[in-house]
Amino acid sequence: MNTILLQAAAPQGGGSGMMLIMMVAIFAIMWLFMIRPQQQRQKKIREFQNSLQEGTKVVIGGGIYGTVKRIDLTKNTVDVEISRGVVITVDKGNVYADASSQTPNA
Repeated sequence: MNTILLQAAAPQGGGSGMMLIMMVAIFAIMWLFMIRPQQQRQKKIREFQNSLQEGTKVVIGGGIYGTVKRIDLTKNTVDVEISRGVVITVDKGNVYADASSQTPNA
């Protein structure tokens, strides 16, 4: 009986350079499709928060719609009227979007 043994090919010396290139390519793709768009969204939200004015209709954390009544820059808070006569104070960082272009589900 004849026995045939297969021998695995020995790895070439240039494999580590190719691995490095693949890791850099994967990181670049991740940055392009995941990290960069998130940074742009965060920048838009920060710009919106810094440009808040009284009377602006906003959406705050938790999906609550309201109107800005007062902005306190020393405490970094915003008073938001969520219903007639009901005013809540929230951190300025919890104001996420301009609600004038959105309509709440009735």
